[in-house]
Amino acid sequence: MQESNQPAQGFIRKTFPVGPLQCNCTILGDTATGKAVVIDPGGDADIIMNELDALGMQVVAIYHTHAHLDHILAAGEIKARTGAPIHLHQEDKFLWDMLEQQCQMFGVPYVAQPDPDQWIKDDQALDCCSGVALHTPGHSPGSTSFWFDDAKLLVAGDTMFRRSIGRTDLWGGDHSQIEKSIKERIFSLDDDAVVVTGHGPDTSVGEEKEENPFIRG
Repeated sequence: MQESNQPAQGFIRKTFPVGPLQCNCTILGDTATGKAVVIDPGGDADIIMNELDALGMQVVAIYHTHAHLDHILAAGEIKARTGAPIHLHQEDKFLWDMLEQQCQMFGVPYVAQPDPDQWIKDDQALDCCSGVALHTPGHSPGSTSFWFDDAKLLVAGDTMFRRSIGRTDLWGGDHSQIEKSIKERIFSLDDDAVVVTGHGPDTSVGEEKEENPFIRG
């Protein structure tokens, strides 16, 4: 499990792999307000709820970086247990609607999900921790990253990984678009900003500018 090293006073971050493809689920909380958000609940709802219970915070929103199956399979269960609304960029609604087909393709048991409650907009303020949504399409049309300026933290989903980038050969993927998203949106952030990836270890904006063989700043 990855935890923040007190990047901002009153800010709590826990990132841990969940679900059949070990997507990174991230909980971000504000100790001053007692509110938290869950990003990419891709499975293992009991594990996610145990982490939330240990923090003792109120979940006010569920956010998704995109709608591939491995990032959304526990969304409905977390909503049912917390009452928190599900947020997704509207351009990924077609992926949400074809979840059963995605599960069949990857050999993963299908779990029906309720429709998203709210559509994420570019530059939209989030419901906790002074976050903002950044539309970063390419891995999917609606791929969105979440930037927390006070903590210098970016939750990037599958747009960028440590020394790699998201695949663009799935439904709606676009290689030129993901390059543009990374160069124009992510690489414009602070070099020392921590990047929480969709799978695998954290990295930083500065490291990827220098070391990522797929995208050079």
